[in-house]
Amino acid sequence: MFRWKKSQSALEQEAEYATRNDFQMIFTEDMAGLHLLAYLLTADPDNAELCFVAGLEDSLEGNPVFRQWARSWSKRAIIKNAIKALAPRPGRPSAERETGGEWTDDPEKNALIAAVTQLDTFDRFVFVVVVLEKYAPTDCASLLGSNLQEVLAAKSRALQALCTLQAITTAADGSRGASWFSFLMPTEIA
Repeated sequence: MFRWKKSQSALEQEAEYATRNDFQMIFTEDMAGLHLLAYLLTADPDNAELCFVAGLEDSLEGNPVFRQWARSWSKRAIIKNAIKALAPRPGRPSAERETGGEWTDDPEKNALIAAVTQLDTFDRFVFVVVVLEKYAPTDCASLLGSNLQEVLAAKSRALQALCTLQAITTAADGSRGASWFSFLMPTEIA
């Protein structure tokens, strides 16, 4: 009887952790949003695809992650792979980029996505991780191997550049424009 209880306890504990199927479901359900996250970080469709696939592979490796943390873990895997691919550092010049394709049916949101991809690499990473993904600046600094002051300065530069762009766009056509905080919603991505 004691062995049964021990085995039952082990089964209950395993049920709390995300399985391969859980991660497969997450990457299937959130594919558009996760791929967009990879694109915003890398600003390159090919690198985005590599980071997305590597993030899926990392998630499927069987890391013991609580089921309720699996979605966050999936995003973090993509972020870490993007960091490995680009090694963003402050002051390092960014390569010239073409603006991306159409991500949504909304031209304003596509313009926001294009604006993010035009930021310098370090500023873009900080903006996506701190502002869009809501990581603490100290956590972002740790992920990027940077210091807090560099992260805060990059966040400020990114917000200033993007807010200036949005103000110019809004003033030019008189419309309210898409919100920075809503354009990553998976349900709105085509």
